[in-house]
Amino acid sequence: MMLRCSALVLALVLVLVLVLALLPSRARGLLSLAEDDGGDGVPEEWTLLHVVQGHIGAGNYSYLRLNHDGRIILHMRSLKGDADLYVSDKTLRPSFDTYKLQSATCGQDVVVVPGDLVRPVGIGIYGHPSHRESEFEMRVFYDQAVPHDPFERGPDASEDGDKRRTSAQATEDEEDDYQEEESIFWTILIGLLKIILEILF
Repeated sequence: MMLRCSALVLALVLVLVLVLALLPSRARGLLSLAEDDGGDGVPEEWTLLHVVQGHIGAGNYSYLRLNHDGRIILHMRSLKGDADLYVSDKTLRPSFDTYKLQSATCGQDVVVVPGDLVRPVGIGIYGHPSHRESEFEMRVFYDQAVPHDPFERGPDASEDGDKRRTSAQATEDEEDDYQEEESIFWTILIGLLKIILEILF
């Protein structure tokens, strides 16, 4: 029995070291917001717009609408259960079938809504069926470091505006790829933990 417990502890330590080694510093910075209740650690250029709290039943959705222009960061943490986040500019009722951006981790969920997504943006909060009820808190931040240009979409946009849009689109594509890679990483990690626990017990 003692050998089994020490093997479990060793396996968990190895997994933790692996997670910390593979988790990019950018993700660590975003995820550290979940541990921070006082606002410290949030970049100075981020302005807190709203704090939304709520409950959601298993397999149900709660919907919000984002009208604010500019680059918005949605930072949601599950206080109880597991709530997931889906965002779309095509529908005001996004789900795990119809979304543009998503974060479906077992803890804190972060979605960066780029400034060029057409407003209003639909936000869907899904209560994962693994828990009877999920309780969440979502902080909505406006990133002032990315200025909003109300004329950027105009018909007479200059060549510089086109270059800015191309650069912004490339950055957003990188963020989308990053979120997808992060989601796959956590799925694999949780699967490995389940396998280790099944072997030991």
